[in-house]
Amino acid sequence: MTTHEYDDATVVRDTVRWLERAVIGLNLCPFAKGVHTKGQIHYAVSHATDARGLLEDLQRELEALAEASPAKRDTTLLMAPQALPDFLDFNDFLELADELVEAMDLAGILQVAPFHPRFQFDGTEVGDVGNCTNRAPYPTLHLLREESIDSAVEAFPEAEEIFERNIEVLERLGAQGWDDLDVGPRCPVAHKA
Repeated sequence: MTTHEYDDATVVRDTVRWLERAVIGLNLCPFAKGVHTKGQIHYAVSHATDARGLLEDLQRELEALAEASPAKRDTTLLMAPQALPDFLDFNDFLELADELVEAMDLAGILQVAPFHPRFQFDGTEVGDVGNCTNRAPYPTLHLLREESIDSAVEAFPEAEEIFERNIEVLERLGAQGWDDLDVGPRCPVAHKA
């Protein structure tokens, strides 16, 4: 697909498919199903093509989430299909995102978690299937409420074990199994390795 063939509805649909098939379907995040079924996830598509534009959209979404009732909007997924196709650039952007949270006096209230089609953990190979725990169809910033994270951890006391369990799940699934989920890169910008 070319850039003009991607509209907001397509980006949201692809992201929901990833959420349902991978994140919830493989139980990569045991807290995701509840907010998804209650309709408490807000999906926002950034039309930014660079870090500056994405930072502006992030600020707007952080403000909106901070002002919204958690019962109506517990979390936000901000997808940026045309920005930061290179994972290292995206990774560098995360420092700006954290600085923005601090500057907005939202530290301890909200946090930003990263997902990217080419996400790679430090010390891993590009093709390591474990990297898929943080791979989404588009560069995505997950805006979370610290209060919700605390509540989820109380309900799931072994939260620190989720990461290790996810790696095991993905290693059993294998690269072909992940590909079969059909939740990989969909960006108009080339994200293929």
